[in-house]
Amino acid sequence: MLTERLVFPLVGTLLVLMAVLMVLSMRGDALTFDELAHIPAGYSYLTQQDYRVNPEHPPLAKDIAALPLLFLGLDFPAHSQNWLQDSGAPPWWVQFDLGNEFLYKSGNNPLSIIFWSRLPMILLTLALGAFLFFWTRKLLGNGAALAALLLFAFSPSFLAHGRLVTTDVAAALGILVAAYFWIEFLKQPTKATIAKAGAAFAFAFLLKFGAVLLIPFFALITIVYALLHKESSGHVRTLGKYAGLSVLAGIVALVLIISVYQLHILNYPAERQLRDTIADLQPGGVTAYEQAVIWMADAPAGGLILRPFAQFGRGILMATQRGQFGNTVFFQGEIKAGGWWYYFPLIYLYKAPLAFHVLTLLGILGIVWSFQKQWYRGLKDVLVTWWIKKHFAFFAFAVFTAGYFLVAMLGNLNIGMRHLLPLFPMLYILTIWGLKELLSHIQNNRAKRIAISAIVGLFLWYIGSSLMAFPHYIPYYNALAGGTQNGYQIAVDSNYDWGQDFYKLLAFVEANNIQKLHLDYFGGEDPAYWLREKYVRLDSRKVSEDLSRGLALSEAGGGVEGWVAVSLNQLQGGLGQPIAGFDQPTGYYTWLQEYAPTRLGNSIFIYNIR
Repeated sequence: MLTERLVFPLVGTLLVLMAVLMVLSMRGDALTFDELAHIPAGYSYLTQQDYRVNPEHPPLAKDIAALPLLFLGLDFPAHSQNWLQDSGAPPWWVQFDLGNEFLYKSGNNPLSIIFWSRLPMILLTLALGAFLFFWTRKLLGNGAALAALLLFAFSPSFLAHGRLVTTDVAAALGILVAAYFWIEFLKQPTKATIAKAGAAFAFAFLLKFGAVLLIPFFALITIVYALLHKESSGHVRTLGKYAGLSVLAGIVALVLIISVYQLHILNYPAERQLRDTIADLQPGGVTAYEQAVIWMADAPAGGLILRPFAQFGRGILMATQRGQFGNTVFFQGEIKAGGWWYYFPLIYLYKAPLAFHVLTLLGILGIVWSFQKQWYRGLKDVLVTWWIKKHFAFFAFAVFTAGYFLVAMLGNLNIGMRHLLPLFPMLYILTIWGLKELLSHIQNNRAKRIAISAIVGLFLWYIGSSLMAFPHYIPYYNALAGGTQNGYQIAVDSNYDWGQDFYKLLAFVEANNIQKLHLDYFGGEDPAYWLREKYVRLDSRKVSEDLSRGLALSEAGGGVEGWVAVSLNQLQGGLGQPIAGFDQPTGYYTWLQEYAPTRLGNSIFIYNIR
């Protein structure tokens, strides 16, 4: 048994080691694509009290990332066309132009901005690990909690995204905290637990709009809990009581959300909020919900309540639109605008470590074995009394995992494993519970020793695969996908190429004294800032068109010869086979296939064409 004196130093050691892995691995990673929008957005919220930038994500994670930037004496382009949003660029793209201006054209040090804004995200990730340990310990004890934390601390996906200024790890934290306090409220509905549940619900919503999935989840587990814990007044009154108290918790959450949003729009002019809201919501066709949000944005008499609520609703509707329409996606050699129902199952299969898959299967075996051991009770009693009533938290985890995964599969936004991160803390707890159940049912001492040795071996494999991936956590793929080296043939974007290897390209240019570089780059960095006159933007579509007209490569696209560098996200987008109905040009990188590339990091190919 792990004693209190031993377990907490081990927890501290794991969290410190995770922090070290994140800090050391992020030092070589360039600005990723989404960070270009999130970093200036957070800084603008804190310094301008104006929420015009990046409203499709809630503010809290960006606020936290921007806190250290307040002490750097930065210049913010508050009078530029990008901030005024009068540049003529599409509304969704202006935020990236503003980010480019803030980091690279305002006299600021981009490396300092990137480094200091990422550090708070690492602390947020460690907070998630600490909370995971806390809840698992409460459910299963010290040893199990330490095992769950170990899975978290060496997860390639959390190590990849926990050090970036994005909202995915923050979403995992918010959802886990909200689920814990909601279940605590169900078990003991007092004024304090209702307030905590509401505050935690608000916390989740302020970190990521994906928390909207908590509404049906909380509704379902509340109904189930109320039915299983009928009071003397009967089922109807018990359900009514919990429904009423849930509404109170929701009101607490709404008051906190609106208060935070009000602070963020203090200097956001009402007429500009209205204009921006219309511009952001019109592309999807204005529904009744969107019309209501537009009306609230144009309600100065109710500015203290309606305008912040309109900004909140605008963000949710933008996120919903994004999920419905999706992106242009490359997946397993194909490309289309939208999604595949099997995208997330395969991405989960390929990007989670193989050792974790085996541990999960053993955990499922342990849970099934526990069911079988209780079968003498009868099906209803096993499901209701033994599982749902006795192990309500585990039941809730299973419900949320299944529901979240189903929604992900049905959606069209297929842009990365990072969107599954909110599932993993609950999956870790369920897996450890299953392993504990498995060991408890093995009576033979020799067989138990073998089982323990096998599980320890799987954990060591898990840790080893993570350490071997260092520092390349973003492009990590397991052996089923051909390993990290070949993962780009499955999927790119945030799964593989988010622009993180740009500094390796700069080092190669300097080492080889390259004076001219044709570059097609995907990521957050500004090639012109770093390469200056050496940089020539590569327009492969124009090159492909000119080649089809019979021009030589030295003439196509203004002339392509010498050094050519291409991000794999762009390369695969130009090589993928279009799905029926995909009406954008493709095949515009076939001309590059006859040349042998040098690989920079994992995500950039560079060619010397002579």
